[in-house]
Amino acid sequence: MRVNRIATSLGAAVVIAAMVAPAGSAAAKGTERVAAVKPTVVLVHGAFADSSSWSRVVQQLQGNGYAVIAPANPLRGLAQDSAYLASVLRGIDGPVVLVGHSYGGEVISNAAAGATQVKGLVYVAAIAPDKGESANDILGAFPGSELPNATTTLPYTNANGGAGTDLYIKPDKFREAFAGDLPAVQTDVMAATQRPVEASSLGEPSAEAAWRDIPSWYLVANEDKAIPPAAQRFMAQRAKSQTTEVKAAHAVAASRPDAVTQVILKATRTIESQPGR
Repeated sequence: MRVNRIATSLGAAVVIAAMVAPAGSAAAKGTERVAAVKPTVVLVHGAFADSSSWSRVVQQLQGNGYAVIAPANPLRGLAQDSAYLASVLRGIDGPVVLVGHSYGGEVISNAAAGATQVKGLVYVAAIAPDKGESANDILGAFPGSELPNATTTLPYTNANGGAGTDLYIKPDKFREAFAGDLPAVQTDVMAATQRPVEASSLGEPSAEAAWRDIPSWYLVANEDKAIPPAAQRFMAQRAKSQTTEVKAAHAVAASRPDAVTQVILKATRTIESQPGR
């Protein structure tokens, strides 16, 4: 009789608990769930661009509730640029999805190495080099880029008094080589405000290949005349990236921010579904 009374009491307690616990809650299901933490999205521009190239992507990501940082890539050399981005990452709490466009892909591949908070890499029409490989190596293996014939150089003096060489896209070649799917009235402004890259950066070998250890996503711009689409597909396949193709020229974040945002959201939501990663 006593056992029956205990069983009856326990049964009543279970019923009461179920009535008190909200439907679908962890308590009702007898499990605990850890709320997924939204990663911070860090957007890294490449050569001949600046952080404003991400403006519409930033707006869409913020509209989806994400914290976004689009730091200024110094464009002074791969090792220097990567060290700068690594210092930015050290100032961010919580998980990070790191996004790189064009030369910015090289920078994120190096800066993410050893950065444990970086949970995903997104390459947007980007160079994703292997260790010891440079942008020039990739472009040499996959001919078709219009950049060699579209660029010009300008010497400059760096902070320590040494000489450097900046690489620019000629204004009359900018739209054709960089952003052929945008109106001339917009690309004329982009050409005037472009940020040059230290020319030696493109021949500087990568010290790291973070995509070997961190999950990656790749957006191929299949009308790209700066980084040939065949090169992009090769790098995406080599990195085992989840790959999406879009009809766009090189400046895809400006011409197709919706497509870029969707690929980034695929990465963030995958990471959010694996909070213990």
